[in-house]
Amino acid sequence: MSRNPATVLIADDHDLLRDMLARRLGEEPDLQVIGVVADASAALDQSLEHRPDLVLMDIDMPGLSAFEAARLIRDRLPNTRVLFLSAYVRDGFISQALEVRACGYLTKGQNPEELIGCIRTAIRGGSCFSPEVERRLEIGPDGVGLTQKRRSRLELLTARERQILSYLARGLSKKEIARLDGTSVKTVDHHCQHLMEKLDLHDRVELTRYAIREGLVTP
Repeated sequence: MSRNPATVLIADDHDLLRDMLARRLGEEPDLQVIGVVADASAALDQSLEHRPDLVLMDIDMPGLSAFEAARLIRDRLPNTRVLFLSAYVRDGFISQALEVRACGYLTKGQNPEELIGCIRTAIRGGSCFSPEVERRLEIGPDGVGLTQKRRSRLELLTARERQILSYLARGLSKKEIARLDGTSVKTVDHHCQHLMEKLDLHDRVELTRYAIREGLVTP
């Protein structure tokens, strides 16, 4: 008796790439694309509705952070795996991907056959990283993480503070951040103050420059 194909949800804000991935994965008999979406909020909504085996998610999308969406998906759907696919190899992105328990981080430069192989590995419960990402990782007593030489003041920040910092650097207002984060503007203000204190920075412009330099956002 044949097994049902594994289900995949694709989240990417680039229409051409998203549709190309959907067509290519649709050619594999053991994989079924159950949806394609253009932002992380939609990825979260569709995941909760359809419970895919795997979410293949771009990192740099508008609106809700891909990392926050991944965290919520993993918390609410423990059997759904999240695999990041990005054009950027940034230490800040890699660190956040590991924090939200993603099963891998691939680059968009990988050929389709490698990508499909990694998707199958992730669905089976394994992890998969592109060579460029793997070179930045090491296995320590607490599991896989960035190598010591790549750690920075970002390590002082909580996951929520990193999230707020990335939203600030993307130009979102405090009101918009509060809506996406499900909190109040006052709470966002507190986070901003803590960020400046921990990083020894003094205004939003410096925070934005720091976030770009550390790879939390793309310029």
